[in-house]
Amino acid sequence: MRVTFLMKCSVCGEENYLTEKNKQTTPDRLEQMKYCPKCRKQTLHKEKAKK
Repeated sequence: MRVTFLMKCSVCGEENYLTEKNKQTTPDRLEQMKYCPKCRKQTLHKEKAKK
């Protein structure tokens, strides 16, 4: 079962990326280093549940 969710910048709080994952193989929250256009640098982005 694939789940769609937003990636949120941990520095400025901007929601930059919409992505999906397989919930059965990756049950915990995803954290990745991604580029934030507002901060203009790579920052840690965390999974935010889509409503």
